[in-house]
Amino acid sequence: MKAMILSLLLLGAAPPGAAPSSLPPEALGAPPLVDASPTAWACTIDTLRAGKECVFEAELPPPGAPNASVENANIQLLKDASRALCSEAISHARDGVADPKLVAVCEGKYATVVGRCGLEGNTSVVDKKGRFSPEARACYRALSSVLQDVQLMASVASSCCECAARSRCPGDGEACYADVSRQQAGPNTLACLDERCRDACSMMLPPSASIPRPPPSRVSPDTGSAAL
Repeated sequence: MKAMILSLLLLGAAPPGAAPSSLPPEALGAPPLVDASPTAWACTIDTLRAGKECVFEAELPPPGAPNASVENANIQLLKDASRALCSEAISHARDGVADPKLVAVCEGKYATVVGRCGLEGNTSVVDKKGRFSPEARACYRALSSVLQDVQLMASVASSCCECAARSRCPGDGEACYADVSRQQAGPNTLACLDERCRDACSMMLPPSASIPRPPPSRVSPDTGSAAL
């Protein structure tokens, strides 16, 4: 014990001239070394697909003057990626079952976002290893938001809206996916879905008794035609 105390005292009385920089890099008292290399948390297409949190740490030269070819390359890259992301997300949410109409809706939403992701050609949207640049942060968030919306539509509205299209219910197509997933369908649409697509739409429909019904048409006794 005395030897241990003596050694600690000797360490605490190190000569003032011993600067930390004289210590080897592996020593505990050495100055910290910053590792600026990219980590496994970098934002990529894979993290976008999986909805994971990530870090924008691409290795790119400083932004330069606007360049049309760089802007076009950024947009084309993300357009190509959106096709795969839309198909994969919808198929996965539906246990391998495709929905071509929803894929088209997804690609349309991506096209709107991607058109704003050229970064004015100042820098590439991703580096050579596919990592999103810090300047593409808003673009990445917008792409992620579209993907989350489409995954929700695929999970809760896809089968219902397929039935709505076959049954010629009002408000079909893209409006159906948005309205059904947010439970915002109008009375006429709800009545049609309840009558013709109850099995496919049961998850998103209120009880039948609570759905407002349009008044029945009246037949004129003189003409035999429906009176409005």
